[in-house]
Amino acid sequence: MKGIHHLTLQDRQAIQFAIEEGKTKAEIGRLLGKDPCGISREIIRHREIRKRNTYNRKILCAKRKNCEIRRCTATCKGYIEPTCIRRDRLPGVCNGCEKRAKCPLDKYFYHAGRAHSRYREQLVSCREGINMEETERNFIGESISPLLKQGQSVYQILTNHPELQLSVRTLYRYIETGVFKKFGVDNFSLKEQVSRRQFREKYKKRKEPANYNGHKYSDYLEFIRQNPDVSAVEMDTVYNQQCGPYIQTFMFPGIQFMVGRIHKEKTSESMASTLNDYQEKLGNELFSRFFALLLTDRGSEFEKVSLFEQGMDGNQRLNIFYCDAMQSVQKPHVENNHNYVRDIIPNGKPLDKLTQDSINAMFSHINSTPRKSLHGKTPYELFVFYIGRDTAEVLGINEIPKDDVILNPSLIF
Repeated sequence: MKGIHHLTLQDRQAIQFAIEEGKTKAEIGRLLGKDPCGISREIIRHREIRKRNTYNRKILCAKRKNCEIRRCTATCKGYIEPTCIRRDRLPGVCNGCEKRAKCPLDKYFYHAGRAHSRYREQLVSCREGINMEETERNFIGESISPLLKQGQSVYQILTNHPELQLSVRTLYRYIETGVFKKFGVDNFSLKEQVSRRQFREKYKKRKEPANYNGHKYSDYLEFIRQNPDVSAVEMDTVYNQQCGPYIQTFMFPGIQFMVGRIHKEKTSESMASTLNDYQEKLGNELFSRFFALLLTDRGSEFEKVSLFEQGMDGNQRLNIFYCDAMQSVQKPHVENNHNYVRDIIPNGKPLDKLTQDSINAMFSHINSTPRKSLHGKTPYELFVFYIGRDTAEVLGINEIPKDDVILNPSLIF
């Protein structure tokens, strides 16, 4: 199967037609010679929502037919968001659905023309701006301004200052388009003046490809073979909206104990700050006992290896390895335990009002749930037995009486 990148308008029209014909994503993938997962991402990424008519029915609950409460409100503890297999799973949109005229739910539609227009706009947006941060621009501008005023050429400046890390042609282009105008450097500072479109103060650093050499799943298997006494902690991220917030989860597979942190940003810097905080609170010795080995996926929020492996003092504190692309089965424990998370935080539920306290409460209830695989013990009981109650409290986890455990959205919503 080929990748899904750079679909043509004809490809998208074929996808729309196939959806309306009732074909599955696998059938569409075979028709276009594309990966079905890529077809799914294309549909989800470019589908458009059409809100339902709320006249005389502001609240719509899946239990409305059998509910004893006549007045339905969004704050009702028994409220359940209605679902639709066709809309939410296969194919993910309502194109071609025979029931859509009478369906009271919000609807999603895939339109090939508009999807292709948004794709073209995104291509243009990705190429806007200059390939540097504003701090880099300021450093270069302050460096070249006095030298150009002294009559030095661009080539001479770059030869004497390799730390600027620019080619002659690139620096010429930046100067001519007004990138360094605030430093008194423009095209009149050059011997050859060229008229170019002026810089619009937009900065967008190009993303460097992640380097996983020495940290791949095959390297992880070799590490485990050589260090059989070291247990891996599986790390992942849960979120409902692309804009966040994001819940970073850590799973200790041996005792099925899970903790989590909430983040506003989906970056390596933000995710690594959790480990910095844990290391400070637990101390180096206890931290190394827990987090000696991390296994995670290749999400962009985990790609900066050094931020995770090195502590604030610059010394190595752990080893991190990454599953193969699209192989979540290689870290099954954290993926399976997310089922408990999804019982409390369903897909599509807005997470804007979540706090770290509510996240700690959620994992306290999850860790207080007995597991058949643990012979009826709870992850919390095993953690306290092997590690201690004080350490669990440092990680934000408390024991919940078994009859008080709540595993539905009413716990935090």
